[in-house]
Amino acid sequence: LIGIWGHGRKLDSTIKFFLFTMVGSLLMLLAIIALHLIHAQQSGVATFGLHELLKTQIPAGTQLWLYAAFLLAFAIKFPLFPLHTWLPDAHTDAPTAGSVILAGLLLKTGSYGLIRFGYPLFPQAAQILTPLLFGLALVGILYASLVAFAQEDMKRLIAYSSIGHMGFVAIGIAAWQPVALSGSIIQMANHGVTTGALFCMVGMLDERAHTREIKAFGGLWGKMPLWSFFFLLFSITSVGLPGLNSFVGEFLILAGTMKSSPLVAALAFIGIVLTLIYMVRLVQEVVFQKERQPLDLTDLDLREVCLLAVLSLLNVWMGVHPAPLLDLIHTPVQLLLGGAP
Repeated sequence: LIGIWGHGRKLDSTIKFFLFTMVGSLLMLLAIIALHLIHAQQSGVATFGLHELLKTQIPAGTQLWLYAAFLLAFAIKFPLFPLHTWLPDAHTDAPTAGSVILAGLLLKTGSYGLIRFGYPLFPQAAQILTPLLFGLALVGILYASLVAFAQEDMKRLIAYSSIGHMGFVAIGIAAWQPVALSGSIIQMANHGVTTGALFCMVGMLDERAHTREIKAFGGLWGKMPLWSFFFLLFSITSVGLPGLNSFVGEFLILAGTMKSSPLVAALAFIGIVLTLIYMVRLVQEVVFQKERQPLDLTDLDLREVCLLAVLSLLNVWMGVHPAPLLDLIHTPVQLLLGGAP
């Protein structure tokens, strides 16, 4: 998607993305083969089946380096600091559809993999490295929020906000506690809807103005009221306003993390405050600021309105009535945690 239909430095971004993911995937492949051999040596059964591998008795020291390989591969996909540098470039040079797929699907493979494979296969190692995961997630949240302030390209700013949101998902996983883990799973879905919508809207604006520079816009509330309304809605969703979907995930993550590490929860909350500041600044400059230069812009057409209306309904429904989603993931979460209350 990026290499063929992207723009700008698309080949550089594609190669960078490929190298990051390939290194992580190769290390994880070696760890999977090692796990397979350990299980075969213990049981006499050669298998890659997860249910069988979960029964493998792995010494803590061996668990540590196997889990480290898995964690590295999944951290690249999240992405977690300092393995995040491929993402802003990939988003900046990707077509709109590519950015939506990156935000909505690809980043979730890292969090899903850590939940589904990392912790269940290597519980002792995961517990030992929990402070590391907390630390990387926190640094990523705060770093991405601060760097977002310096961005002049709207798409790049949203890419950094995406790193911050996935940092919250990592914190909920690291807490490995029912409420926090439920929040992480919910936030994975929320992030796909909210950030995907924001990338769509920046793409719609880019098609009309042929630029994504924040300073090129102003006064869009008067010129593009429909676009401005939806952009305002998803921007305040990204901040975590109550009643919208991101609030549910972030609240559950922080509430669950408070039980295991109040300091981590408090520091993560600073990230929410920083997100509020840079998103309000973005909306102010693009939507409400006085027009800086004359631009001939048309508002959303029916197709675009329908797309954003559906995402908006999902956004509000997930924020006001999250119970069906929480009920859906309740049993899997309990099974992952071994019946923890």
